[in-house]
Amino acid sequence: MSDDGQREVPAAEPSDAGAASAPSGLVSAVVNLVGTGPVLLGAYTVAELTAVDAIVDFLEARPSDEVIAEAVRSLAARQLLLAGDTGEQVQVQGDLGIAVAFQQRARKVLDARTTGSGPGEPWRILLLPQPERICLMVRIDALGVHQLGLYKLKEALDTLTEWLPRGSSAGPGEAVDAEAVLAVSERSALITVTDYTAQGSTETAGSSRDLVLARSGGRLHALVRSPGDREKLVPDPEGGKDNVRDRLVGLLR
Repeated sequence: MSDDGQREVPAAEPSDAGAASAPSGLVSAVVNLVGTGPVLLGAYTVAELTAVDAIVDFLEARPSDEVIAEAVRSLAARQLLLAGDTGEQVQVQGDLGIAVAFQQRARKVLDARTTGSGPGEPWRILLLPQPERICLMVRIDALGVHQLGLYKLKEALDTLTEWLPRGSSAGPGEAVDAEAVLAVSERSALITVTDYTAQGSTETAGSSRDLVLARSGGRLHALVRSPGDREKLVPDPEGGKDNVRDRLVGLLR
């Protein structure tokens, strides 16, 4: 990756791309820029992200080779992909290259999916925290467009909290049928935080923890997986805790 955010990946097999190589000073420069405000990195389709091996391990499914080939042509036409030093390499440059480099620096991902989202808002948000207390955020809408940006971690958590279901918190230990609550909820969300390690562009998932939020009748129910049966949801022992943002911070620890 050059000073303008370039990153080299194999041309023939985008899913086997190597690790981003950021030059000295690039990360600190971008971190300083995020300190002045959000750094928007553009909008991309799942095929375009797959073509440069960006966040592919967190996506639903890999597009066909034909669709990826068309995405490569689209990126090349926008000068986000350039020929590399050899015939087997291409360079990912600009904002997309920066996004890939920061994704590969992250070691955990918060994946939040919601039901009941309205027009113009995402149905899924990914947060990939960085050591410098900034965060790569990916908003995914119903059309499959992925909006990427770098934000201060505090701002990203505030945005996520506002997007999640809200309401007066159900009391701790309140006996509820989790499946029944979800069935009648006006809006619900599944939040999963996964720790992972990376070897080059290959991410290996480690431990994970989940939280389900469901708003029903104006009350917000927090559900977690049962310690004795991971397939079963039960009320969160901290159900009386009103601050959803604090829950998110706890998940990221």
